[in-house]
Amino acid sequence: DIDAAKITMEQLFEKFKEKKLPKMSVSSQGSLKAAFKHCKALHNKKYKEIRSFHMQDCIDNCGCKYSTQWAIKNLFGHLDKFALELDVINKAYSQLITAEPIPETTKQPFTDEEIQTLWENLSVEWVDSILIFIYSGFRISELLNMKTEQIELENGTFTGGVKTKSGKNRIVPIHSKILPLVKNRIETSNKYLFEYNEKRMCTSQYYTLWNNVMNALNMHHTPHECRHTFRSKLDSAGANKKCIDLMMGHKSKDVGERVYTHKTLEELKDAIELFN
Repeated sequence: DIDAAKITMEQLFEKFKEKKLPKMSVSSQGSLKAAFKHCKALHNKKYKEIRSFHMQDCIDNCGCKYSTQWAIKNLFGHLDKFALELDVINKAYSQLITAEPIPETTKQPFTDEEIQTLWENLSVEWVDSILIFIYSGFRISELLNMKTEQIELENGTFTGGVKTKSGKNRIVPIHSKILPLVKNRIETSNKYLFEYNEKRMCTSQYYTLWNNVMNALNMHHTPHECRHTFRSKLDSAGANKKCIDLMMGHKSKDVGERVYTHKTLEELKDAIELFN
């Protein structure tokens, strides 16, 4: 029950939040809400009067880098689609806007020599956590929030993950090389795989410990580069692409793989062991 001729961008976004936003991932919801704040100049403008140059001005003058620019572009794409459904507009001007190109990744995977150095320095506190990150492919938030009850030592699996539908509650085999490290962590923890002062560790606390290890071993990496290392090593070893996507919580780009290919736990275990 709307007046299509008079509905403003803000009113349209409020209806969008009610009807469409709850169906999206938490990260997407946050991104679109933040992008909306950068479009304050258009909030009270009738949506049917907004053209591509208005949208482009919001992107060009947001004062932020490519990630925010793409979030704004994405917002207008969603709002145009919603407005078309409601017969507010008959043309999607968001198709004509552009954002700053996404730069090439600067992430550097750990080298074989660096991984060997980590194994040789297990006596250094928290080195074991870095190896668990490297051999599991989990994001930092996923492992820091992982409870010991989510780990099945008998089956040799982690069950966890966040962020996307493909990433949530995914099963990742525990690589044989880190199994003793995981066992030791479980035996010395109360509730979470990684704890600090017997409590769940926050990201900032872990970054401090991470930086201590990097300085001690003269390395320069971020926790997310463990995830890059995991995918890179499996890819180089010839692991099945679908298995890699499943373990990392990625949605397969190939429709055939996404819809028709099913992998058993044993196949995932065979794939992860190729990382050697």
